[in-house]
Amino acid sequence: MEYRKLPRGVEKISVIGFGMSSIGSASEKEIEETVILAVENGINYFDMASADAKPFAPCGRATVGIRDKLYYQIHFGANYETGSYGWTTDLDVVKRSVAWQLDMLKTDYIDFGFIHCIDELSDFDKVISNGVLDYIQELKCQGIVRHIGLSSHTPELSNKVLDTGLIDMLMFSINPGYDYQHGTYSIGSVDERLALYRRCEAEGVGISVMKAFSGGQLLDAKISPFKQALSEYQCIQYALDKPGVLTVLPGVRGKADLKKILGFSCATPEEKDYSILGTFVPSDAEGVCVYCNHCQPCPAGLDIALINKYYDLAEVGDELARNHYEKLEVKADSCIQCGHCNARCPFHVDQMTRMMKIRDYFKK
Repeated sequence: MEYRKLPRGVEKISVIGFGMSSIGSASEKEIEETVILAVENGINYFDMASADAKPFAPCGRATVGIRDKLYYQIHFGANYETGSYGWTTDLDVVKRSVAWQLDMLKTDYIDFGFIHCIDELSDFDKVISNGVLDYIQELKCQGIVRHIGLSSHTPELSNKVLDTGLIDMLMFSINPGYDYQHGTYSIGSVDERLALYRRCEAEGVGISVMKAFSGGQLLDAKISPFKQALSEYQCIQYALDKPGVLTVLPGVRGKADLKKILGFSCATPEEKDYSILGTFVPSDAEGVCVYCNHCQPCPAGLDIALINKYYDLAEVGDELARNHYEKLEVKADSCIQCGHCNARCPFHVDQMTRMMKIRDYFKK
């Protein structure tokens, strides 16, 4: 298992996390065994936004004695009082729900306390006016909440919350369908969404990825917006290649699903290769580098994706990006203009021109 460090913390988070959204259909025994299997295989990040209350108790039982090795992402606004999922900004309900979740999980602290599923500014205003945000901040001051996060599908709202400087983690829906304007949560243009990911990385805010498979749509050619199926591994790799992303949280229904997802760690580059996307993304997405590395290998030894990434991050204000670029052994000025990268880029980026642009930018 690969791990990525939270920029504003010491936590090292598994790139494959565990999403609880779908597992409620399994028996409690199956849920407990699936959580144990996840931990045994190096998964240490668990998102507790479930479709119902069922997973909490078995998850708590499965993690007794190893709580300090795990990270829980708990949502302030997800309500399980009826046994099924509900959404609320009512402070008293939020307090009862969070207390119940802690009790079921047999823990007295929350690694990541998330403002839950906020897509409209009016809803964020309610979180503030109803006292929910103050409550999360109070728990953070007490050490009960270690980090504050936000769950959202909307770039505009996410940026407004980022402006506050409150959050260390953003849970966001990232997949090729949404990024290229297909599906319910395909909110924002390609450029707007990529700019959000870059901003998160530049400001040290980690991203945990939800809906990596678009609710399963991308895995089935019959219902995929692209009329062609992608694999779980292609979707996971696509998300992990985005700036700021620390972990992808597939929703699993039991051990069989989890075992398949765990295969990502030993999958071949060919199995993770999502360059096929270049044949069916919209024209307005062409020419945008998504750091996919399909331009490799470079005859001159340039890490083209990383050079692009440092340039894009520097442009959005990441003060460390220039320093990272300067430490590269082979920089953009070593480009020999052979065209190998241009010929291989599935997104039709003119990398030769970009290398000259990047060379000039960092010489300033």
